[in-house]
Amino acid sequence: MHLTAPVTSGTDTRQGPRDADGMAVASFILGLLGLLVLNIFLGPIAIVLAAVSLWRGTTRRGRAWLGLTLGVADLAVLVLSMQLSHTISWSL
Repeated sequence: MHLTAPVTSGTDTRQGPRDADGMAVASFILGLLGLLVLNIFLGPIAIVLAAVSLWRGTTRRGRAWLGLTLGVADLAVLVLSMQLSHTISWSL
């Protein structure tokens, strides 16, 4: 019984862009979700995932840019709500 995947002799050239595409989609989803909940955590994660996916050359550049924008928007919403409520955290 083997617990690891078998070693292949050929190189998979699609693995890098596929990972970058997944990170671009994840940054978009986390940025969108961060507008609703946990923006202090999800915003920076969305920014980092979007930046790494753009750096790795994703084919989903639009999603990566949207994830980056939404991550920044998450942090802007946090700062705005903190300013309006005059507290360190925000509440509804």
